Amino acid sequence: MKTKKYKAIVIGGSAGSMEVLLKFFHVLPKTFRVPIIIACHLHPLDNGGLVEFFRLQTNLRVKEAEDKEQIRSGYIYFSPANYHLLIEQDNTFSLSVDPKVNYARPSIDVLFESAAVAWADELIGIILTGANSDGTAGICAIKLNQGLTIAQDPSDSAYPVMPQAAIDTGKIDIILCVDELDMVLQYIGLDIKTKGSHNAG
Repeated sequence: MKTKKYKAIVIGGSAGSMEVLLKFFHVLPKTFRVPIIIACHLHPLDNGGLVEFFRLQTNLRVKEAEDKEQIRSGYIYFSPANYHLLIEQDNTFSLSVDPKVNYARPSIDVLFESAAVAWADELIGIILTGANSDGTAGICAIKLNQGLTIAQDPSDSAYPVMPQAAIDTGKIDIILCVDELDMVLQYIGLDIKTKGSHNAG
């Protein structure tokens, strides 16, 4: 399988995506270095409980992204509730309270589109289960900039609208079921035998 060096993975999800993320995080080895940046549709009053939950479920460091923070390898970043999360050209985060996009803040499109400009063909974008079409424009932007695009199989999604909307653009490279998400590691050049290496806490 052809592999290349990617600088980042961006993931977008909504309804039903927490379970998918949990399964994906469990296959990531402690030595995984590519930063993962996630936009999920959160309740505006979420106080960081989601991040704290995932912090206990993976070998990697999990945190909320902060404005002007330098993006570091070996971290999983979540967009904070009620903020758009953008990637700047100097490899830092920017938070915005601009109006909602696709009825959402954070918006998957906002994250994906800014990341596509920052990382171009060194970016992987993944769309998970969800009940609206947020992320569709972002997937198109990633593909336009020669990044790798992945969607969860709609038939394997609790809410298939979001991945199906992305697939319907014709810009998705790979469609994976939840149990196949460890293939992402192969595209980065890692041995998927690392599956099962999770040591929570």
